[in-house]
Amino acid sequence: MKEIIISGKHLNLEEISDVCRHNVRVKLSKESRERIIRSRDVVDELVESGRIVYGVTTGFGKFSDKIISKDDVKLLQKNLIMTHAVGAGPNLKIEEVRGVILLRINNFANGFSGIRLEVVETMIDMLNKGVTPLVPQKGSLGASGDLAPLAHMVLPMIGLGLAEYQGKVYTGVEAMQMAKIPIIELQEKEGLALINGTQVMTAVGALVLYDAISLMKVADIALALSFEAHGGIIDALQERMHTVRPHQGQINTAKIVRQLLKNSRNVTHQGETHTQDAYSLRCAPQVHGASKDAINYILKEVNIEINSVTDNPIIFSDTKEGISGGNFHGQPMALCFDFLGIAMSELANISERRIERMVNPSLSNLPAFLTEHGGVNSGFMIVQYSAASLVSENKVLSHPASVDSIPSSAGQEDHVSMGTIAANKARTILENSRRVIAMELMCACQAIDLRGCKELGIGTKSAYQTIRSVIPRLYQDRPLFEDINTCESLIINHELINNVESSIGEIIY
Repeated sequence: MKEIIISGKHLNLEEISDVCRHNVRVKLSKESRERIIRSRDVVDELVESGRIVYGVTTGFGKFSDKIISKDDVKLLQKNLIMTHAVGAGPNLKIEEVRGVILLRINNFANGFSGIRLEVVETMIDMLNKGVTPLVPQKGSLGASGDLAPLAHMVLPMIGLGLAEYQGKVYTGVEAMQMAKIPIIELQEKEGLALINGTQVMTAVGALVLYDAISLMKVADIALALSFEAHGGIIDALQERMHTVRPHQGQINTAKIVRQLLKNSRNVTHQGETHTQDAYSLRCAPQVHGASKDAINYILKEVNIEINSVTDNPIIFSDTKEGISGGNFHGQPMALCFDFLGIAMSELANISERRIERMVNPSLSNLPAFLTEHGGVNSGFMIVQYSAASLVSENKVLSHPASVDSIPSSAGQEDHVSMGTIAANKARTILENSRRVIAMELMCACQAIDLRGCKELGIGTKSAYQTIRSVIPRLYQDRPLFEDINTCESLIINHELINNVESSIGEIIY
């Protein structure tokens, strides 16, 4: 059975997806276990010596100047969790909460948190045995960490809150008992260690990023099918056109679409049937490519964050110190996930324009709304409406959350990132964009049929056949939402990408 070793230093998106979506088991590395134990020893020494360390022997936020007696330090940690669990709105997905737990474990594996090994092992048991706390999406400011949602994550560990287990929701204590995971009593520093970090925004955003990389590939496939549908001018994809402006994403997009269209008899050359294509075809390498370059930047930053220490205070075993800083501040991720939302929004934006060109007879040589019997049949008329609605929603959601800040904790925490809002927005934008691109795939296949399909390209033929194997050509009106759902499932389960990649080789997004 596959098992991922957690070291705090090497976790990647593929492994996150495996754990969150496919229930792959995790295990701490030997070195991580040793680091965690050494870090906890320092906390015990600090408490015993009576030294003033934020969050260990003091209150939190505005109460950081309040010294806590030895008799109350454990109660302090439990109260912290109970009072901070004030999230709002619908719950995060099960896979997202699993991601939160995984990333928090990976943070602890670095050995700078002062948490007991048994607490980390409790979290590992929750992942491996499938106990998933119910965690509301909303309520985090994204600085001082994702305090409210992370507190909800902790509740079942101490016998409170709610959790999902084997498909049903139970009280936290019931779920833990059913999975045979002992309830823990938090000790010094542990409540703060569990909730002071960026793992909610990063878990949500990392899964969106993983899906965005996949969707970028699908967007290129949809673009290539639209080239087939429109008889697009392939000259605009020539390599030399893009090497003179060498943005890597742009170069990659043009190369990929050329590969997908290899041997196509539907595409044209400049002047054969028309002089220029509209921007949504001709400039697509520049638009898709810019989103790819953005995603590559975001991927670099997310890889850093998922293997970083975001606690406060940070416990340094070598000098036996607990130093208060600001590694919990979510600004690096806030900017990234705002950028991710914008990048995905633009993919849907240009995709909707290609849909419009296919359904609008004044912009193509195709039958109106891609139906041969217009009037009694509406064909794909309202598909474009729905795509336009999703694109418009994306534009509203693309306003950056990271430019906002509201002071909290009586002014002690006077600048916050709103990074979790950015991650949640990016999720919705990704889902909307995936739906729009599924619509483009369907429209392009219908347009190809109506044109009297000549020989398709190597990659576009595979894409067309994959779609047509589950979605028949539209002759008479039928409930199209079912077809869109089916097409979207081809994206989600990677069937479309896998089939196309087997025909042309790997698609480099």
